Amino acid sequence: MTQRRIRIGIDTGGTFTDVVALDELSGELVTTKTPSTPSNPADGFINGVAKVLDLMGASGDDITAVSHGTTVATNKLLEGKVEALGFITTEGYEFILEIARQAVPDGYGNSYFWVKPPRIVPADFVKTVGGRLDFRGNEIRPFDADGARAVARWFKDQGITTIGVCFLHSYAEDSHELAMRAILAEEHPEAIVSISSEVLREYREYERSMTTLVDAAVKPNVSRYVRNIHERLEQFVSGDTALPFYIMKSNGGVLSADEVVHQPITTVLSGPAAGALGAALIAQKAGFGKVLTCDGGGTSTDVSVVLDGEPTLTTEGSVGAYPSKIPMIDVVTVGAGGGSIAWISPEGMLKVGPQSAGADPGPLCYAKGGTEPTITDAHVTLGRIPPHLLGGEIPLDVAAARAGIEDLASKLGLDFERCATGILEISAWNQANALRQVSVKRGLDVRDFMLTTFGGSGSLLACTLVDILDLAGVVVPPNPGNVSAFGLLTVDVKNDYVQTAVARQSGLDHAAIEQIFAGLTQRAAAALNKEGFAAADHHYVRTVDLRYFGQAYEVRVTAPEGTVDQAYADTVAAAFHDEHRALYGYDFRNDPTQEVEWVNLRVSGIGPITRPTIREIDSAPADSGLAERAQKSTRPVCFDAEQGYVDSAVYWRPDLRAGDSFAGPAIVEEFGSTVPIHPGFTVRVDQFGNLIVIKEA
Repeated sequence: MTQRRIRIGIDTGGTFTDVVALDELSGELVTTKTPSTPSNPADGFINGVAKVLDLMGASGDDITAVSHGTTVATNKLLEGKVEALGFITTEGYEFILEIARQAVPDGYGNSYFWVKPPRIVPADFVKTVGGRLDFRGNEIRPFDADGARAVARWFKDQGITTIGVCFLHSYAEDSHELAMRAILAEEHPEAIVSISSEVLREYREYERSMTTLVDAAVKPNVSRYVRNIHERLEQFVSGDTALPFYIMKSNGGVLSADEVVHQPITTVLSGPAAGALGAALIAQKAGFGKVLTCDGGGTSTDVSVVLDGEPTLTTEGSVGAYPSKIPMIDVVTVGAGGGSIAWISPEGMLKVGPQSAGADPGPLCYAKGGTEPTITDAHVTLGRIPPHLLGGEIPLDVAAARAGIEDLASKLGLDFERCATGILEISAWNQANALRQVSVKRGLDVRDFMLTTFGGSGSLLACTLVDILDLAGVVVPPNPGNVSAFGLLTVDVKNDYVQTAVARQSGLDHAAIEQIFAGLTQRAAAALNKEGFAAADHHYVRTVDLRYFGQAYEVRVTAPEGTVDQAYADTVAAAFHDEHRALYGYDFRNDPTQEVEWVNLRVSGIGPITRPTIREIDSAPADSGLAERAQKSTRPVCFDAEQGYVDSAVYWRPDLRAGDSFAGPAIVEEFGSTVPIHPGFTVRVDQFGNLIVIKEA
């Protein structure tokens, strides 16, 4: 029997579960999809494993590891489905969530009626406990154990079983939070508790509180989900062998399922992070150094920026309305997926998302009980996608989709085509605004970037995005619906650790900095050892958050290995000056009155894995480059309401070869996705099978 060593990556989206399997011995790479099962996402996951094993003619005993990217946490937060949640904080600070930050999105934009989003915890469920620490962790007032017990009993009486705890300055000293958790365990043992000193050991009370509460909010769902899948995976293996199971984290690494249940917030951008990593590898191989990524799923679209093959990282991210100050790939998520619902606002305006029909009941064209028109319904009625999905596995009810959009159009006083194209234009602008957020607002010129589109719906609006943003062009990888699952096979095990240590450059205690780095490294090493990596395979990356004294926010720079002394500190400061200039256009390196201040020290522990190889495809015959062999039909497609329907060539992507080229209007179809090519755009197939889409001059 042929020996197999199969690694599987599975990305669960709102509509489909994407699967990629790699045989590490032969290099064989197999991709497939299966419908997601929102009522129990684990069912779709297990179906995906079974399906890909069947396609490869393999058994569960051939599996060496399974890596998983999940949107369970992301979708819960995006759709605002946060169940009863309690918050315990320091006496006198009960309004920290209400005060929040004064920033208003887009400076009010075009609306004079912006209202703060609902707090993640209602004021009635916020309780305080006496006791106080200063910013160095020294106790000013002792912890009020009796008050803490009364609070714990109150939450128990109210039936609130998910609680976040964040006391003032607990990043410097965790004793009060540990005492609170111990009392909750005694008085309210069924409570699921997150404490800020374990979730985010970093200053800024509002962000730390919100991050802790997001962790608590998603912990029940994520924990149940991960444990369920881990148990069900055992059906694929014989004997008592435990199947290695990893969950994708927002920071671009993976973590074993046993560990991720203790830090579920690290998964809030799990699927999007995997997609960004997969797209980064593909774009770098294709020769593009500056790339924006656009991952369109059934519920949301996730965008990020890639520079020289590496996605950028941030700790200033958010999911929906909730800030999550954890290390994450700089992904912006908007509720603009294929299942996003078109609706009419109270002011009578057409809106799209963030509510989604998901996979169940799904868009109207799924004929599974959906009652509201979605982005997918607009695409299918305009001819931009075929009347089926997954190569015919899922037929679509075009008539039902058209009826739903016609009903919406009549309420808006529009004809059908204007309403359907309007839905798609609004969706494209939602995506474009997200792309601006990760590029223009980071000091980057969007016109210098190629756009890599993937996900089941990610490429449907590619040409429109080029028009809106004046992008250099678009890269559409082969099997774009499976790029996130592919990215899971490229991911190392990674853990991040942080400690706030505010000090000016001139007064830096080098020995203290060295000691903090050493402590963070020890924690990272212990985690990698627990994950089964030999010490010789450990890799550590130091980073430091710095700012000019008096600034409110920091810039992160990489810090080298080595002994921390004055020369070391000067090297880090020089990197900060360079990065500050790159981001903001200026620096103060030659101004002695503007001193550098160190804020947070970070260490990432990395356990490396072997990445799959991106292979070249067959070239087109020497006497052909026009792709006629791949054209299977033509159909009328509406790209613009004014111009109406135009006959468009339909190409079957698996029949395209490197060197082929053609022009729009056209449609490129494959098993898991479709790419509409608008009039005025050309397509070239590169040696790796990517579609390079460029707007004609």
